[in-house]
Amino acid sequence: MTNTSSGVPAIEIAGLDKSFGAVKALDGLDLTVPTGEVAGFLGPNGAGKSTTIRVLLGLLRSDAGTARMFGRDVWRDAVELHKHITYVPGDVSLWPNLTGGECIDYLTRLRGAADKKALRVRKAELLERFELDPRKKARTYSKGNRQKVALVAAFLSDAELYILDEPTAGLDPLMESVFTDYVREAKADGRSVLLSSHILSEVEKVCDTVTIIRNGTAVEHGTLDELRHLTRSNVTAVVGKDPAALAGLRAVNDLQVKAHDGGTRVTFDADNAGIADVLDAVTALGVHSITVTPPSLEELFMRHYGDVIEADEAAADDVAGDGAPSGRAARKAARQAAKKAGVR
Repeated sequence: MTNTSSGVPAIEIAGLDKSFGAVKALDGLDLTVPTGEVAGFLGPNGAGKSTTIRVLLGLLRSDAGTARMFGRDVWRDAVELHKHITYVPGDVSLWPNLTGGECIDYLTRLRGAADKKALRVRKAELLERFELDPRKKARTYSKGNRQKVALVAAFLSDAELYILDEPTAGLDPLMESVFTDYVREAKADGRSVLLSSHILSEVEKVCDTVTIIRNGTAVEHGTLDELRHLTRSNVTAVVGKDPAALAGLRAVNDLQVKAHDGGTRVTFDADNAGIADVLDAVTALGVHSITVTPPSLEELFMRHYGDVIEADEAAADDVAGDGAPSGRAARKAARQAAKKAGVR
């Protein structure tokens, strides 16, 4: 099915368009997931990630472009393709009167014959790792536990391609770690994974390549090393000595200095590749306090595409009329307030 030896990608999308009335959800999207690799699919809410996945699943028909899985058309060959993929959404709905275990068994049986003994052993392992009680009714489950049911069923399958749309929504950090372990296992077994997320750190742990989408278009694509220029951490520190030396470090960007309670408060963005040297230099200044915050995906978009966003808002305000400038200012203030509050 996968034609691995012939090099056919697990997913191949070219020039994909999809509109809902006047709203263009996908605008010439290109995306490739090589067989046997884990591909991150990143973007803020509303970027077009879920629309892309619905097209891949055969739930929506694109307006233009092509979308193929294992060389087959996702719309025309949807029934056959569904035998070889598994899908986990970000908000799982279950049959309320079934137990979690019954839901898993039902989803597993839909895939057809399997080694029942091996399946029982694998199921017990997954339930233990994800700390899921399969005896409880689905209606009593929290959001996180509903996600666990879907993940257990997914990793029980022998699917060749995993399509995961915000799969860790509602999971605590320990369960997120278990999830990444099973994604790595799937890759080691030669399976392919499309991981849609807005959490950069989650994708960094497991993905071979990353595609960043905005307004239905891929704006960045490459391996993590190739996209390393996107990754900077924000550093805020109060130091006792003159911080002038920091300005000479290549990894320090947008340095701001301000007097603060008998010391000096410095704030800057640091390239992660040089963070060790930066922290050594800060430490030498006599640190009173320090905070290092990795970038959220939203901050990466604002850093690299802020000019485009501002241009879009200005154009929208021009159409809206005289009252628009105050609206743009309000949106900018809201973003700044969210950033200060640590909203991700």
